Amino acid sequence: MTGGPVRLGLRENLQQFSLLVAVNAFVGLMVGLERSVLPLIGRENFHLSSSAAVLTFIVAFGFTKALTNLGAGALAQRLGRRRLLIAGWVAALPVPVLIAIAPSWGWVVAANVLLGINQGLAWSMTVVMKIDLVGPRRRGLALGLNEAAGYGGVALAAGLSGLLASQFAARDVVVVAGATLAVTALLLSVLLVRDTAAHVALEQSRQRSGTSHAQPRLRDAFARASWRVPALRSCSQAGLVNNLNDGLAWGLVPLFLATHRASIAQVGLVAAVYPGVWAVAQIATGHWSDKIGRKPLIVAGMLLQAVALGVLALSDGSVAIATATAVLLGLGTALVYPTLIAAISDVVSPIERAPVVGVYRFWRDSGTAFGGLIAGSVADALGYSGAIAIVAVLTAASGLWVLVDMPARRQATPDPPNQVARRRTGHPAGHRAHAGRSSHHDPNRQQQGPGSDASFQPAASYHSLLSASRQPPTIPAAADWLGGRAVLLRLAGLRRAPAASAAGLMRDSSHDPRSSLPQLNELERAHSDRAEYRGRDEVGVARAFCRVLLIESPAGARRPASAAGPRIRAEHAPERSAPRLAA
Repeated sequence: MTGGPVRLGLRENLQQFSLLVAVNAFVGLMVGLERSVLPLIGRENFHLSSSAAVLTFIVAFGFTKALTNLGAGALAQRLGRRRLLIAGWVAALPVPVLIAIAPSWGWVVAANVLLGINQGLAWSMTVVMKIDLVGPRRRGLALGLNEAAGYGGVALAAGLSGLLASQFAARDVVVVAGATLAVTALLLSVLLVRDTAAHVALEQSRQRSGTSHAQPRLRDAFARASWRVPALRSCSQAGLVNNLNDGLAWGLVPLFLATHRASIAQVGLVAAVYPGVWAVAQIATGHWSDKIGRKPLIVAGMLLQAVALGVLALSDGSVAIATATAVLLGLGTALVYPTLIAAISDVVSPIERAPVVGVYRFWRDSGTAFGGLIAGSVADALGYSGAIAIVAVLTAASGLWVLVDMPARRQATPDPPNQVARRRTGHPAGHRAHAGRSSHHDPNRQQQGPGSDASFQPAASYHSLLSASRQPPTIPAAADWLGGRAVLLRLAGLRRAPAASAAGLMRDSSHDPRSSLPQLNELERAHSDRAEYRGRDEVGVARAFCRVLLIESPAGARRPASAAGPRIRAEHAPERSAPRLAA
């Protein structure tokens, strides 16, 4: 990597991006080795008769990976993405050794604990580093390529390991291939991968004024991603159920097919088709979500997975039907997988990205463990078909949850004439220097992605008022506009403290407006962990009005405080502002 200027974009960072794609393919290859043969090794080599006992390796892997994701997200900013990536590959080195010398199934379970650490650190960091490199505009495509590489590796390893295991000892195949992959990927990460901290700093600098530049505490990120923010909690639960399906496909489907006398090569075929279709299709689905929004693809993908599992439950172990349902399951997962992380990245700032994505991946990969628990215990009680049917019902319920709970994508609105003129001439028509400073507009600033609650922009709000009145809006007009937003959004069931408080600040009139700026900044910080992005952006609008409309003249010249118009009193009454506007 050269020492040139840091830039965001897929083409601008193609070399490092491609290298990270290759590293993530190794991550997928490592876990794919186990998908078709390890459950069968448990039955044949270690003589395990219970499905729950066989699937303990998936439970150990899933919970370890989930907790590692959580820790990796919290530590990424502090220790650096690259260091955690290297640590992940160091953790993978003992895995093939433990499987090779295992005298009991417990050793295999221990090896999968280390594999979970490897996957949690290495896959998490390759995901986050790719997002860092490309910036916001092509996030869906980047994640589609990342997940395609990883699950392409899963599919390739699952198919080849099944084929080789029909010719050689299955355990030997896992051991030799695993050792080769771990050493090669570690060398690539140490020698060629570069950290992306400078790209994070660049994207963070382009955020709107007032955005926090401090990484959130883990407990705050956990609360936001788990239950506080609708877009994030919808993604977290969908990710959990999606990986619950994957845990079932990994552990139970090989046993289900083997019970109906499928050969190990046929089991390997089905195990490879599912992640193979998933890997190829999500290149297109990730890019598609950049254009039409995240929510439609997530809902459709979860429902398609439910249909596929329902058909599989009724298939009576037919390899042909199982292969067809694997195609449908792969397509459904491709619609969901890259889109979920892109949807999360849309509503968090770059500095928040690693911890919030870490929380999401904690819930998502917990689904793998829950899938092993549910599939194993229910299969022992109700049979394989009953376990698959129950997971199908849970998947459909998850898709309906997203349909109801996730905020819909806000449609893009055309730029006001002033902004069009600004792009052509450098200044808005009829309001040259003044509007330029009022919007604090950076042409390179991040544009919010589809489905984001942060798509409400102070600059656009200022220009919409300016276009309607053809003159700088007055203080009462600005306060009425903000208070009106508070009323409408309260009726919609959203938290209204930031918008109503900002409107209250602007209504009162006893202090110099410049003295209100620290109060507005403090107001935004006070609500940064509790309010949704839409509310915080309204505080940003109030700050923009105070900086420009109340202090500067239409021509852009500074006015003395006495000529700045009505003044702002320090104490504000947010609860009084909204009822006045409602009346």
